[in-house]
Amino acid sequence: MKTREIEFSGMTAIEITTSAARMVVVTDRGPRIAFFGKPGDDNLLFWDQKDLARGDWKLMGGHRVWGARPMADESEDAYRPDNGPCKVEEKDDALIITSARDKELAITHGFAISQNDESMFSVNNFISNVGEMLYSTSVWALTCTKPAADTSYHIPLGDHSEWDCFNLVMFRKWGGGHTSPINDPQISFTEDELVLSPQGIESKRMLQAPRGTLTMRAPDRGIFFSKQVEYQAAASYPLGCNLAFYVGPDNFMVEMESMGPEQTIKPGETAFSREVWKIEE
Repeated sequence: MKTREIEFSGMTAIEITTSAARMVVVTDRGPRIAFFGKPGDDNLLFWDQKDLARGDWKLMGGHRVWGARPMADESEDAYRPDNGPCKVEEKDDALIITSARDKELAITHGFAISQNDESMFSVNNFISNVGEMLYSTSVWALTCTKPAADTSYHIPLGDHSEWDCFNLVMFRKWGGGHTSPINDPQISFTEDELVLSPQGIESKRMLQAPRGTLTMRAPDRGIFFSKQVEYQAAASYPLGCNLAFYVGPDNFMVEMESMGPEQTIKPGETAFSREVWKIEE
């Protein structure tokens, strides 16, 4: 995997390049994947360092790792630690980026990136218990994308079994004064997938998707970006769902989200949720 140290948005970063893709990981704050796209092309990810914040925490965007707590998927500690300096390692052909240790929760989180081929990467998201007590979580991987006028998002539905059904969680209101319409004109269904066509209306949905795939189609840029996560049928997931999306007001971003199984991590243990990222024309 070809890597080099660069500066990105005024921060120390590591750039990964292939003939088909460019990825940039900032290490001063995060961890965050700040850029993903074709070499020499625009960023598919939303990236902003100035405006969106909650107290001392800044959204910034890109790809990041949170912890969804059982029965409280958006608790105050979900995004901690998220804005501190990171540890960087290269091991077994993987680039491993780990957050600072949260002093109260006694956890770290991050991701290990490895190259599968010229257009495909493994992003193995993780949360580690570095304390002395138990910790429960679901590894929650959020990828903030920047939609254009004709961008759409697609999630294959069901498992094609003889008993084919799935959960869909619809949010009407949630913390911080956010709202989402039930009859959302941005969302439509075919017989095989949910289709999101962002129109600038704030919206949030979670769903159970056994095939674990969420795809961003950007025909104006000639790009399909997909990420896929393994689904474990016997596991417990936040609200019974393993995928989610969020549309920001005025289409400032669309989050492509995956959640790992809910689990208890003993001291010294790590929970993983591996995504496969693919970019293709």
